[in-house]
Amino acid sequence: VQLQASGGGLVQAGGSLRLSCVASGRYISSGMGWFRQAPGKEREFVATINWSGSSTYYADSVKGRFTISRDNAKNTVYLQMNSLKFEDTAVYYCAARNRGWSTRPDYDYWGQGTLVTVSS
Repeated sequence: VQLQASGGGLVQAGGSLRLSCVASGRYISSGMGWFRQAPGKEREFVATINWSGSSTYYADSVKGRFTISRDNAKNTVYLQMNSLKFEDTAVYYCAARNRGWSTRPDYDYWGQGTLVTVSS
C-alpha cells in the first residue's frame, strides 16, 4: 500500500486547508489516521476514522476545528482544517491501519507527509 498526501501549503492564521491522502496498491486498510510533526517535536496524533466513516476521534488540540472524512470509492481520506493556528504548523502524515482505527502511531503504512505552514 502506498499513501500519497497532498494539500499542504502556506496559510494565514484563521484560514483553512484541506489535506488529501490517496491510497494505492493492495488496499485493505480499515483504519486511517492523520498525524503531524512540528520542528523539534515528536510526531503526534491528530485524527482517525474507521472504515465506514461512522467513527472518528480527534486530538483535543484540533477538536471542533478539524474534520476527518473518507471516500472509499476513491481510496481517499481527507482532513479539513479550519480556523488554523500558528501552532498547527507541522508536516502532516496520513497513515493506514489494517486492524481498525487508532490514536497511537501503530499504523501499518505511512505517507510521505505534506507541510502545512500557518503564518501569524
